[in-house]
Amino acid sequence: MREVFIERRAQNYPAGSALIEVGNTKVLCAATIEDRVPHFLKGTGTGWLNAEYSMLPGAAAERVPRERSKLSGRTMEIQRLIGRALRAVTDLTAIGERTIIVDCDVLQADGGTRTASITGAFVALVEACEMIYQVGGTFPVTDFVAAISAGIDKDGDKILDLCYAEDSAAAADCNVVMTGAGELVEVQITAEHKPFTRAQLNELLDLASCGIAELISLQKDALGRELVWRVGRVG
Repeated sequence: MREVFIERRAQNYPAGSALIEVGNTKVLCAATIEDRVPHFLKGTGTGWLNAEYSMLPGAAAERVPRERSKLSGRTMEIQRLIGRALRAVTDLTAIGERTIIVDCDVLQADGGTRTASITGAFVALVEACEMIYQVGGTFPVTDFVAAISAGIDKDGDKILDLCYAEDSAAAADCNVVMTGAGELVEVQITAEHKPFTRAQLNELLDLASCGIAELISLQKDALGRELVWRVGRVG
């Protein structure tokens, strides 16, 4: 794994925020709470969580154009992935009829922006949920969740947490989202040059599992004792 830093309370105004650095990749994550829900949830007592993702123009070696009127397919895919990952560990009934919007803005990209976004956004989400949690009730976040990439290089070696150079030359690469309980939320894997075997897939999942365990440990360090114990708490 590349060196990882997670800084909680990276911004003053959102309900929760975190800056995550994974090697040279840097993502600013912010969670905002709004007292409204989509029309299909009105009157149900259930809330919603949505994610937005973007890359700042200076995030890559070549300027990234702003997506003003229409989002690219890549951006929409990543936004949905982040949202699915966070909703997998969120009790939406526990947030009431509110919407939590998690914004992930890539300040600098060197591979793994979507996985870094999920890992950092989780910290921002827990911090935000502390604002609506009532003692004796159910804390909205039920478990930890983090994400990491793993791959197979051209020589057949397994590699964890790919930077851009490793990703672009990989024979196969995958993104794995996993909970603190070790349950899989999502696995995205593609063979770039030649097919991979089931045994190789299992090895990549094992490697990713080890990396995610380290990331969750770092999430706990960033949240501190006052928030770690809230996750999964009922009553």
